[in-house]
Amino acid sequence: MINNIASLDLVEFIETKILPQYAEFDSAHNMEHVTRVIRSSMELAKRTGADMNMVYAVAAYHDLGMSGPRAVHHITGGKILAQDARLRRWFSPEQIRIMKEAVEDHRASASRAPRSIYGKIVAEADRDLDSEIVFRRTLLFGFAHYPELDREGQWRRFKSHMDEKYSVNGYIRLWIAGSENEQKLKTLRNIIADTTELRRIFDRIYNDLKNQLIEEVPRDTKA
Repeated sequence: MINNIASLDLVEFIETKILPQYAEFDSAHNMEHVTRVIRSSMELAKRTGADMNMVYAVAAYHDLGMSGPRAVHHITGGKILAQDARLRRWFSPEQIRIMKEAVEDHRASASRAPRSIYGKIVAEADRDLDSEIVFRRTLLFGFAHYPELDREGQWRRFKSHMDEKYSVNGYIRLWIAGSENEQKLKTLRNIIADTTELRRIFDRIYNDLKNQLIEEVPRDTKA
């Protein structure tokens, strides 16, 4: 999956014992998501000179806390990493402490900057700010966690989330200057500022996802 890692046995461990756990999470935090975060993290590691093995492990563990309450998943994930004795094969206690803090610091709503370059890397990599991906993930999360909401209810939740997190007044922060995300965030904010355009996009994605869900429902084979 990932090249330029010094310890191939670490890669094997992560790919066989850690990443499969993401299959149990929602569509916004699944295997596709963690794979993208790992790849983005490794690119940022090359640019910053950070330890590749540490970056790889932090990215792989960053959302394991989704096994519990989402609101504290970053804290839970840090504990999972710190308590995984298997990591001592590759990392010192000090490295594990830094990695634990990096997982804790990756959440977009954090009120302070990450405490190390490792937290900044995974926080940046976790923010896939491609507009289409952001919109689809937000709606998928809404379908998964608020299935009782109708179209208008989903729209209100969607719009509120966009304003709260991604707008010019939102809480999202970027930590690595000159990253690809800077331009993507600017594009995203321009769309959010145009409510008519945002609603048009919402309706298109809503219809697409609803049609997909209908197609995935098994048909009754009985006459």
